[in-house]
Amino acid sequence: MANVETLEGLERRVSMTLPANDIERQVDERLKKLARNIRMPGFRPGKVPMKIVAQTYGPQVRSEVLSDAVQKAFTDAVKEANLKVAGYPRIEKKDGADAAALEFSATFEVYPEVKLGDLASVAIERPQVSVDDAAVEKTIGILRKQRTRFVSVARGAKEGDRLTVDFDGTIDGQPFAGGKAENFVFALGEGRMLPEFDAAARGMSEGESKSFELGFPEDYHGKEVAGKRASFQLTVKKVEEPQLPELDAEFAKTLGVGDGDLDKMREEIRANVERETAKRVEARVKSQVLQALLDATPLELPKSLIQMEAQQLVERAGAYLQARGLKPGQVPLDPAAFEQTAKRRVALGLIIGELARTENLQPKPAEVRAVVEQEAHSRSGSRRWKVWRSKPMS
Repeated sequence: MANVETLEGLERRVSMTLPANDIERQVDERLKKLARNIRMPGFRPGKVPMKIVAQTYGPQVRSEVLSDAVQKAFTDAVKEANLKVAGYPRIEKKDGADAAALEFSATFEVYPEVKLGDLASVAIERPQVSVDDAAVEKTIGILRKQRTRFVSVARGAKEGDRLTVDFDGTIDGQPFAGGKAENFVFALGEGRMLPEFDAAARGMSEGESKSFELGFPEDYHGKEVAGKRASFQLTVKKVEEPQLPELDAEFAKTLGVGDGDLDKMREEIRANVERETAKRVEARVKSQVLQALLDATPLELPKSLIQMEAQQLVERAGAYLQARGLKPGQVPLDPAAFEQTAKRRVALGLIIGELARTENLQPKPAEVRAVVEQEAHSRSGSRRWKVWRSKPMS
């Protein structure tokens, strides 16, 4: 019977004893097998003395034999004790053991027992959402705004205008990082600049210059200038006002409607909005169901699985940032920041796995095919939608 100790929570420890003579016998067998084919300068193949083979390859072979033996002993022990190991065991060699035996311990966590809670009283609310004409027109308004053109004007800048400026700032007469730029573009009132900067630029015309002061907030993200007062020299090089595209055939063509038919454009927009709305409704329902499962099924979670899941989330986030041009390390990613999400994902994985087992949930081929077809159709619509969202007006 395996010697299994119950530690704290889900943690267990298994003790293993390996006969030293068995290890030595396996090491010797592997070295002899290795010596048959080994090549060394000054010796014919297969004629290298065993003493030299042992000196050269003995430590590596011994390490491999021990690793294999410990792994087999551990596998046999947990199988005998009927334990489901979560994560990876921590193997440690015990010192001061009998010379005739090698003793190891393996500390690990086991999967918790999952007892599904009672969901009989749980009510899931499916939002009832309809896509009416107002929703279609609102979407058209957003699409028009995304295709806004900016046209130069010979007047003072006002809210919503796009400005191209040069500015040069100093603090106590000295330049500071980020305080100078040429051909800098921003829109008045979008919140990108400090309110005092916006206020100074408001009303200025192309070619006009002025000096002004502003105070950086105490909580400003640039710590070196936070709470300080700066002097700026500002020159406006261009003032442009926004112009929405006309709601006409040309606009419809930019959305992929080849013949420019506005009614057809509205039909396609309605279909896309309905598809997106249906996905959001399904996501809302799914979220409620998963939360109900979590609330009804409290679990003690293996720390090792949480750590592994958090690390996977870190790697995915890193890949996402890299795909968008950020270099590794530019945005530090701490696994601790993903811990709550990791706990939720681990818990749901255990619960849904148990639910599938107890209810014998197996997807039927027709159901899988239907989901694949629906996803393909949805992705096709999403790609079209992406074109609509990104294609600029000339």
